[in-house]
Amino acid sequence: MAWRQRTGSTVCPQCGSLVGVNDETCYNCGRRNPALWGFTPILRRLGQDLGFAQFVIVASIGLYLATLTASQDPLGNSRGPLDILSPDLQALVRFGESGALPVFVAGRWWTIFSAGWLHGGLLHIFFNMLWVRQLAPAVADFYGAGRMMIIYTIAGAAGFLFSSAMGWYFPGVPLIGGAFFTAGASAPIFGLLGALVYYGRRTGSSMAYAEAMRYAVILFVFGLISRGVDNHAHAGGFVGGYLAGMWLDPMTRERVDHLIVGVLCIVVTFGAVGASIVAGIPDTLAYFMQF
Repeated sequence: MAWRQRTGSTVCPQCGSLVGVNDETCYNCGRRNPALWGFTPILRRLGQDLGFAQFVIVASIGLYLATLTASQDPLGNSRGPLDILSPDLQALVRFGESGALPVFVAGRWWTIFSAGWLHGGLLHIFFNMLWVRQLAPAVADFYGAGRMMIIYTIAGAAGFLFSSAMGWYFPGVPLIGGAFFTAGASAPIFGLLGALVYYGRRTGSSMAYAEAMRYAVILFVFGLISRGVDNHAHAGGFVGGYLAGMWLDPMTRERVDHLIVGVLCIVVTFGAVGASIVAGIPDTLAYFMQF
């Protein structure tokens, strides 16, 4: 089967109308290049989210295995069921863990983009990937795949920035102080929930609003009663996703440039991981170990 359709008709990804492969605009919604250079049929087979959930799962598992491999003793870091097969601090910092100390002491500001793809244990990554698999297609269905990627990236950065700032300015303060070190996909996951909550409010869909809010409250309460959960990243991610959803407005149609920006967000994310690896473990790691 050819990778690119050069003749015939296809379906506009924005409005679902039948358009010619070589049409410059969709006659129904006005979207430019509705056939996406003939790659629309291939992209549609990836699903509503264009395979983003599968990409996140594969990439996160790959980075998790890389951090385990870089750890000196991953079995020795296990202190309980939630810490089974945990990468050590040096490995997580090397690959882009965020938090008050990496961001404000070492100046590794880019880690607010990379931390959402790193995980501190087997159960940590397992449950986060289940939520990504469930929520990413739902948000893509309402906002479009490109805008979903933008929301995911903005929410993750907002969550880790908020947690890092609270950890720096309010260290050790119960319920207020953020994290010295933090990582995990839960911040962008809460961002997807925030975007769904805004979608429900914007469109009047009480079902979408109630379901997303219910999940967010349950997960947030679970985080409050669980050890080692970064609730500040959750809160920051939720607000970031809500505001990103408001900015992108699900009542407007997705544009080609949304998809381009979404792909650029992924490039920036992995550029941040690469920057962490190239920078290596900072000289201040000895200072980090005091905490």
